[in-house]
Amino acid sequence: MDPLPKSPLAPERFPDMPEIAGVELKTGRTGMKYKDRDDLLLMHLPAGTSAAGVFTKSQTASAPVLWCRSLIDPKGGAAEGGRLVVVNAGNANAFTGSFGVDEVTATVKAGAKAIACAEEQVFVASTGVIGETMPPDTIAHVLTERAAVNDTDDWFAAAKAIMTTDTYPKGAFAETEIGGAVIKIAGIAKGSGMIAPDMATMLSFIVTDARIPSSVLQEMLSEDAQTSFNAITVDSDTSTSDTVLLFAAGTAGDHPDVTSLSDTHLRAFRGTLQSVLRDLAHQIVRDGEGATKFIEIQVRGATTTDSARKIGMAIANSPLVKTAIAGEDANWGRVVMAVGKAGEPANRDRIAIWFGGHRVAKDGVADPNFDETVVDAHLKGTEILLEVDVGVGRHAATVWTCDLTHGYISINADYRS
Repeated sequence: MDPLPKSPLAPERFPDMPEIAGVELKTGRTGMKYKDRDDLLLMHLPAGTSAAGVFTKSQTASAPVLWCRSLIDPKGGAAEGGRLVVVNAGNANAFTGSFGVDEVTATVKAGAKAIACAEEQVFVASTGVIGETMPPDTIAHVLTERAAVNDTDDWFAAAKAIMTTDTYPKGAFAETEIGGAVIKIAGIAKGSGMIAPDMATMLSFIVTDARIPSSVLQEMLSEDAQTSFNAITVDSDTSTSDTVLLFAAGTAGDHPDVTSLSDTHLRAFRGTLQSVLRDLAHQIVRDGEGATKFIEIQVRGATTTDSARKIGMAIANSPLVKTAIAGEDANWGRVVMAVGKAGEPANRDRIAIWFGGHRVAKDGVADPNFDETVVDAHLKGTEILLEVDVGVGRHAATVWTCDLTHGYISINADYRS
């Protein structure tokens, strides 16, 4: 498969991402699928790093996901914290039976030995083709070799190493504070297809130098994933491999202890973390396979927030809605169809719809003042806003997706070649 052209929705450049004290990033080449690029990432974390994670809800989850799940208490985070993350691209190590488990075991043992930590402090993630076994100990061999190298804090190289059909590396960085102490948050992500709620063929790794216990970190990530990684979709397909890991290295300057999510001195940090997670999630959508338009869907007037989210996702996952937007057609009838199929409360005769802030339908019928020329001009852009009021309540939710073009078919028809 030839390299894909960079998405027209990509950011202008990779962000400036200074080092997080105590965090080392190393990349290497296994050659499993990609012969001329790094496809392995090692993220070495300092002793005392706390850890949290959220994963795919797929019933056919990969061996790496099963291992990482076993380390994370859904309410308490990782009891042993984290010292090493090992990520490979090109082979998902999914639907590989006992071979996949053996490969994870070999990788974990090699990682623990290489940096002298407990096996329960080694996290593993894989992304790529499903159903293909890896050559035995391929990762372990390169891991051992690269772990001995004194390497850099090159976030750009790290983000490139975990790409598959991505057309650009994805990173985000921000500074905030806890009790007056300056705090850094840095993260990378990959993903462009097989993207749906409950994660996707996405991987994301976020590190802060704050000192936050795993239990609070886990609660924070579980909540914030709902309005970031679980609020995006490219194609409605939930992957076997979705993994988002959040680490707190505790290497920043002294700051007040964090004991719960309600600590007032955690407010600024919480808002900044949400921004970083959302930035990474949006970059995944902007790299949606074949995408030419980034679409924000705001649903309001729902009975609950969860209901609004489900309606939003029904719209975002509709091939008819997505192809209409690709064709720059304000076909609001397809939006009504998607609202109806969501199976959530909605009043047919009170539904209102806007494209780019211009109302095209109200009270369940076409708006008599609908100016198609103005709406068409909005749809010719690359940033599309679609708003829907379903007329039964006061709750709202926002989700993000991209259009559906022939490029998506071409990429996925050729993926294993």
